[in-house]
Amino acid sequence: MLPLGFWARETGKPPGILATDNCDWLRFVQLMEKRNDARQLLSYLELGSASGLLQHQIMFDPMTPLQTPRVNRRNFLQTAAVAGLSSMLSGQFKTLAGEVSPAVANATTGSDVGSLFPFIQSQAVKGEFPLSFLNTRFRSLRSWRKTARGKLLDLLHYAPPACDPAAEIVERVDCGDYVREKVRFNTTPDVRVPAFVLVPKNALKRAPAIVALHDHGGFYLWGKEKIVALPEENPALADFRKQYYGGRSIAIELVRQGYLVVVIDMFYWGERRMLLDDDPADWRERPASLTRERIQAFNSRAGQNEQLVGRTIYSAGFTWPGVMFWDDVRTVDYLLTRPDVDPQRIGCVGLSVGGLRSCHLAALDERIKAAVVVGWMTSFPAQLKKHIRNTIGHTKVVPGLYQHLDYPDVASLAMPTPMLVINGTKDGLFDLDGVKASFAKLKACYAKAGMHDHCRTQFYDTPHEFNAEMQAEAWAWLKRFV
Repeated sequence: MLPLGFWARETGKPPGILATDNCDWLRFVQLMEKRNDARQLLSYLELGSASGLLQHQIMFDPMTPLQTPRVNRRNFLQTAAVAGLSSMLSGQFKTLAGEVSPAVANATTGSDVGSLFPFIQSQAVKGEFPLSFLNTRFRSLRSWRKTARGKLLDLLHYAPPACDPAAEIVERVDCGDYVREKVRFNTTPDVRVPAFVLVPKNALKRAPAIVALHDHGGFYLWGKEKIVALPEENPALADFRKQYYGGRSIAIELVRQGYLVVVIDMFYWGERRMLLDDDPADWRERPASLTRERIQAFNSRAGQNEQLVGRTIYSAGFTWPGVMFWDDVRTVDYLLTRPDVDPQRIGCVGLSVGGLRSCHLAALDERIKAAVVVGWMTSFPAQLKKHIRNTIGHTKVVPGLYQHLDYPDVASLAMPTPMLVINGTKDGLFDLDGVKASFAKLKACYAKAGMHDHCRTQFYDTPHEFNAEMQAEAWAWLKRFV
């Protein structure tokens, strides 16, 4: 045993209190090793952890050997460190900072982050999220939305001041049954975004409007063009639509149904892509003759640099999702300046990151009357083990949010806005059980709010896509509510 008199002699500190700062703990363990008392220390640590008694200081009778400790009730700031020591001591206790115990070294987790997964998972919310509408302390939808939406907005760390869109039409093309306008407008006093606006010729004086939101797709060279087909476009765009959209241009599908449709380039895509000082002319000008190899080279570089841009953004004190979501909200601001738009009939739709954007636009902007979210619904804790690598990047993470709200909780901020959510059962980007749980939770939120008929969740036996059958269901949903 380690009498506390020994502790005092070795450290020069008074007997009676072993403080829990790192230095004391490290010295304490070293002394235990010196006396070959590792097994006793391990038993002591495990006893304290199992009984829930590890607190801020461990107090001893100065004249009694270390056997049964008396522990005060204050928070023990080094619980994680103690747990780590316990894990280390369960091995051979060869050295304080030495080899990992065989049990840890040989453990298999089945996770993309390997041996780090148990710790990471331990930090995630278990049970109901504190700000979920399903929490019993929330009874009023209005007051809950104010609290939960406020938390989301705070954590975006990006709140550009309101501004006049100051829209400018730079091109107008007659496309037969609709007109395609190339427009630029402000989303902040300093940022102007490029957009296509498709205007139906057979519309009434004021047409319903749809904010169509393009995807990520690992395809950065173009943005809005992925869902707005153009004459003489690069064949790679048609191939992309064939893979993800059933070969269709969803914006054109919608304008032909009588909607005015707006599609902006998301930050880092299309005309807002990252160009470096020495980039060649073909990457700057994007000619229709650009080869597949050159397109792939650009997209590969953009994919590799996405994490650098994200880290740079976070280092500047704001978030990438903040930019995306506010650009989309300000797109609605722009629509309301148009005399040909019915301000009471605006909806949104998107696939993949476009679905994420559609979800958040409905959650943040009550002017949205119906939303369709395709290929982006999940529970964040369910993603942690094996579904982060190709699914959740800097474009999607709102740091700290997932200690308060899970993703279906964020989606439920849209209530009472009708929301259709579609996912494929073969979509490898998401943990299927997590998607099922998210569907159930989202429907439970709408049911608690007394509007279960305003939420529909639908599985298709497909991979990550927005095919023709899905589109038919989506268009019926928008027709019903917009």
